[in-house]
Amino acid sequence: MKKILVASALAIATLSVSPMIAAPAFAQAKGVAVADVRVAAARSSAFTTASGQIETTYKAVIDNQNTRAQTLQAEVNVLVAKYSEESKKPTPNQAALQAAAKAVQDKRQAAQTELSQIGAPVDLAIAYVEDQISVRMNEAIKAAMTAKKVDLLLNPDAVIARENNVDITEAVVTELNRILPTVSTAVPAGYQPGQLVQQRNQQLMDAARAAQPGAAAPAPAGTAPTTR
Repeated sequence: MKKILVASALAIATLSVSPMIAAPAFAQAKGVAVADVRVAAARSSAFTTASGQIETTYKAVIDNQNTRAQTLQAEVNVLVAKYSEESKKPTPNQAALQAAAKAVQDKRQAAQTELSQIGAPVDLAIAYVEDQISVRMNEAIKAAMTAKKVDLLLNPDAVIARENNVDITEAVVTELNRILPTVSTAVPAGYQPGQLVQQRNQQLMDAARAAQPGAAAPAPAGTAPTTR
């Protein structure tokens, strides 16, 4: 299970980091660094603690998924053996060979679907944890950049060569641990993966619109809109 959680953290689909520096800043940047925010999220105290909590809370689900996975793999192996046996014949029957290959493919797809359904509660809990971290990631990045006197931060994948001292991933982890030491693993009713990030982005857009010159002030709570 720990491998599943780590793999999930390293491929956080919901991780949303807004651009904080415009393109012309490349030419003006004095302090440049790199940071892998996916790794930072995976190393954070919030994620590692939540991972352990998820393992405990959903132990029955995880055990069931693992047991069922072994059974399904054995069934797939039987079909693979039949395909292999047919393919090794001096003159394989092409129709039988294609049928055997299709049986393997169909069984694998059905197995993946079944295992995904079994593990859905675990996946949703992980997504909720990732979502909570994603909402605060920009804040941690900005704090790390300030602490390290960096005004341009790059993704390591976009860099051809660098020295080790320009990587501030651990600084992001430190700030993330300070800002968000823990997260909840209790998924709210009706929650959808990425929902918190979407809500946060909407709040930022609404705030940006409200700050524009000429923007109408929001009506006080409980006040009906005026009509003509």
